[in-house]
Amino acid sequence: MVHEIGSVLTGRRVEAVTATGRLTVALSGGVVVTVENDFRLRTAADVEHFYPGLTLPPSGALAALVGARIDSASVTRSGGLELALDRGRTLSVPPDTAGPGSTGAWRVSGPQGPLFTAEPGGYLAV
Repeated sequence: MVHEIGSVLTGRRVEAVTATGRLTVALSGGVVVTVENDFRLRTAADVEHFYPGLTLPPSGALAALVGARIDSASVTRSGGLELALDRGRTLSVPPDTAGPGSTGAWRVSGPQGPLFTAEPGGYLAV
């Protein structure tokens, strides 16, 4: 599964970034990454922590992701998502370990529906 997500996301460009209680990253080809969990964005100079539940509009380094290309994508052993983008940026979403009743940390959808979903407890559904 780790290799499959890379083949789906690598090379895609970020077309839009929105935050309305969750982070939504629209990619080329109609693919969307939705983040329900807290996450961090690392750049060459800084690390920023984000909390989608605060519903703040994307700004700074997060807004600057529009136009970026995904160089690689992987799922950690615990179910987190790592997106390496051009110019040395990395978007990291830790797994949701809250357990039953939680919505999961992140998901990737295509035009026909869900492709990958991080399940509560660190599991991944394909």
